[in-house]
Amino acid sequence: MLILTIIEGPDVGKRFELPEHEPQLLGRSSEALPISDNTVSRRHAELTPDAGEWWIRDLESQNGTWINGVRIDERVRLRRGDLVRVGSSLFAFGAVDPAKSNAVNIVADSILETEFEHTLASDDDSVILAEPEPGAAAVHHLQVVYHLTTLLGHTTSRRALLSSVMDLVFKEFSPERGFIMVRGAGVDTPLEPAVVRYKLPPRDASEAKIHVSRTILRHCVTKTEGILSTNAMNDPRFQAGDSVQRFKIRSAICAPIRHRDRVYGAIYIDSSIINFSFTREQLALMNAIGQHTGLALANAELGAQKIHAERLSAMGETVASLSHSIKNILQGLRGGADLVQIGLDREDLSIARDGWTIQKRNIDRIVGLTVNMLTFSRQKQVEIELTPLKKLIEECAELLAPMCEEKGCAMILDPDPEMPPIPVDPNLLHQAIVNLMGNAVDAVESTGGVVTVRTMYHTPDPLLQSQPPMAEIHVRDNGKGIPEEKLRWIFEPFNTTKGTRGTGLGLAVTKRIIEDHRGHIEVLSEGSGTTFRVILPADDHGALDPAATAESKAAEGDPLGS
Repeated sequence: MLILTIIEGPDVGKRFELPEHEPQLLGRSSEALPISDNTVSRRHAELTPDAGEWWIRDLESQNGTWINGVRIDERVRLRRGDLVRVGSSLFAFGAVDPAKSNAVNIVADSILETEFEHTLASDDDSVILAEPEPGAAAVHHLQVVYHLTTLLGHTTSRRALLSSVMDLVFKEFSPERGFIMVRGAGVDTPLEPAVVRYKLPPRDASEAKIHVSRTILRHCVTKTEGILSTNAMNDPRFQAGDSVQRFKIRSAICAPIRHRDRVYGAIYIDSSIINFSFTREQLALMNAIGQHTGLALANAELGAQKIHAERLSAMGETVASLSHSIKNILQGLRGGADLVQIGLDREDLSIARDGWTIQKRNIDRIVGLTVNMLTFSRQKQVEIELTPLKKLIEECAELLAPMCEEKGCAMILDPDPEMPPIPVDPNLLHQAIVNLMGNAVDAVESTGGVVTVRTMYHTPDPLLQSQPPMAEIHVRDNGKGIPEEKLRWIFEPFNTTKGTRGTGLGLAVTKRIIEDHRGHIEVLSEGSGTTFRVILPADDHGALDPAATAESKAAEGDPLGS
């Protein structure tokens, strides 16, 4: 059974089996091939089996479907080894992972007679110029190297990088077969096939075998020299089938993939002598390709190490910030518990009530922290439905009524009576508005505090056909305002203006929710009072389109720049 493997993107490592007679829908709304990538449309592409072959077509998705780096506009047949990109996710189409296959068979000299026609050192000079003398061949080789460096500079995935290199090799050298073998994570790990490619699909398992001399690979990797060779099969076991007879005498090139003193692996290609023999000039070019591939792999490793270090640093800061917030909450719980205990010991119900009020306040803080942590730490799917904004804000105000009563502040709601329902995720937007309104209640004074929540609806200008209708939400308080130096990082996680009473996650979560709705949030605070202004697109047609994605629509000229 053919398999679709995600090798890059949020769901990297996920594998899907493709049943022989069942079309498969690829997208966020698919039950067969579901993925969580927000840059992928709900119904992005369709894979269809037809007479033993698989075909793919794009379903008018926003970001398009790409096969081996080329965007498709019509139905295209998939071949094993093809790379399918949808959004930021990259899929490998094939039967098995090449690293786990038996396509490459390394054999002894007694079986595969090898003649070294020419060897060429792979060194720093190989990177610059494959041809020592100026001329048409040298210019062409420089063009190939330039194209290769441009290609590798835009590829971060190790698998995609090596596959792109093999695409270029097949285009330039026209071999019948080829593979790239690389080491695993460690320097001393054995070489394993990473990419295996054929000019024509093998007819059977025997024809799919690529027999390569152990001497060639060992010499290429240990001596760091490119090799131009001729191979001939001697073992009578390989003379039985026609498929082997076609590959009896072969011209081959094997070049090391290296960067400085480190050898990552080797690139191997061959072709039957009846077609043509490779040349010394092609060997020099293959050495250059191996050098640039090694440099790209080294850069990818450095990038991965940097990302890992940044993640560890971010995790440390997160743990420290959360520990500080949790410690403050625990201190409040301990104080409330002590007060309750004193009230029970003295049989004084008023003291116990005061203690319970403290307990309840800190329990609410735990609930808020937990909900914000869950929202912030994972990308929740936005489930759009037409929602009356007036009713949603009234529910938020009702939830915060006890807090307003305790604080002694007024909550004024000023909804636009003519606003139609807008396409939002009511649960996520409810959380965002509660965060904003709760912050506003915290910011006002105990007496005379006022929080105003206003909504507005803007119909598009007839002259601006591309601009959708917009909905605005203003949450204003008459507190002391926010200092200018704090406005720069107010939406950053784990930064709070509330001191020990805040967790620093509320506004960060709110900003993410608004941006997931293709919206925008800004804060205005001059002198006294603060206003948080939320702008949301209210175009129900675009938002409810099953082929829509959050990121792609923003890239198509979203006037909010979100």
